[in-house]
Amino acid sequence: MKVAVSVHGRFHAFELAKGLLHRDHLAGLLTTYPGFAVRRVVGPGAALRTAPWLEFRRRLCQRFPGACTDPSLTIGQAFGRFAARNLPPAAALLVGWSGATLEAIPAARDRGMAVVLERGSTHIQHQTEILTQVFERQGLSFADTSPAMIEREMAEYAAADAIAVPSSFAADTFVARGIAREKLIVNPYGVDLSAFSETERPEPSRPRILFVGRVSLRKGVPELLAAFQPLAGRAELHLVGPMEPTVQPVLRSAPMQGVTLRGPVPMDSLPGVYGDADIFCLPSWEEGFPLVLLQAMASGLPVVASRESGAGDIMEQGREGLITAAGDVPALTDALAGLIDQAETRRAMGAAARRRVASGHDWQSYADRAIGHYETLLSAGT
Repeated sequence: MKVAVSVHGRFHAFELAKGLLHRDHLAGLLTTYPGFAVRRVVGPGAALRTAPWLEFRRRLCQRFPGACTDPSLTIGQAFGRFAARNLPPAAALLVGWSGATLEAIPAARDRGMAVVLERGSTHIQHQTEILTQVFERQGLSFADTSPAMIEREMAEYAAADAIAVPSSFAADTFVARGIAREKLIVNPYGVDLSAFSETERPEPSRPRILFVGRVSLRKGVPELLAAFQPLAGRAELHLVGPMEPTVQPVLRSAPMQGVTLRGPVPMDSLPGVYGDADIFCLPSWEEGFPLVLLQAMASGLPVVASRESGAGDIMEQGREGLITAAGDVPALTDALAGLIDQAETRRAMGAAARRRVASGHDWQSYADRAIGHYETLLSAGT
């Protein structure tokens, strides 16, 4: 079995490609990243087709958003056309990322290939509805996902043989919108267990709660700040990651006692960031399966996360951490307070978290699960 991987960016595609290459299942990798950047992760030996001009365009649009019209749609269309022209001839299966695969599906069909669509989040209609509500709570309009992009992804969902999602929660949002559960592949992501590891943590006078990710409305930052304020005298809260403009008015008006905004940090500095923390918190309104959740657990941190983050696939309530509902500020306060006050509980949950991710949640295990799903799909089609 040979698999072609097609991704407009990186996401977790490079780790998937590396795992496929290791098992001699990779026909080729198509991406907007330049080849030298790909090989740093995937290693030598992978057949590559790259479109770095599209990556340059994407990053230019991120930096100057006013200069671009619906870049997610236009870049997705351009990459879909690129993928259609550059499919590896030996592949039996195309794994393509949602929003950037529609044009490649007919070309794959012409070659007798099956198609798996990778969707790293919830169903696009669910995502749009939830984020529209979250933005309205702050008096804002959510316009990041255009009707044309929704229509495009819906067409991809219908055309693919299977849709791969990273959590049961994400899968449920597809089933709720009419996608047969049998069409869904649920495969949680992996983590580099050598990069993120447990460290000895001295008993702190004020435990440090850590958030890592885009400091945004989607990630539940306003609710986290509200939940933390009753605890500000007993702990500290560090927010690590780039800040989205939509959350800035919230930060200007919210009490910030005990809160440190650290901004983005380089990837190679993240293990130290986790090592300096005592509790990890991710109260997202909508996710697929955030890698930071696995990184924190691999670092031996107890986790407080929303059900909507997909945490239920990697955590048992009260064992590796605590799961609350997105937007439930009192429950989030109570969960954090319990861990702030109970050092032994923190240590026990952190150790359990490390054990959980060390048992089958490295990147090769992720790729091996994917390979098993692909083989099942292909055998069912023969």
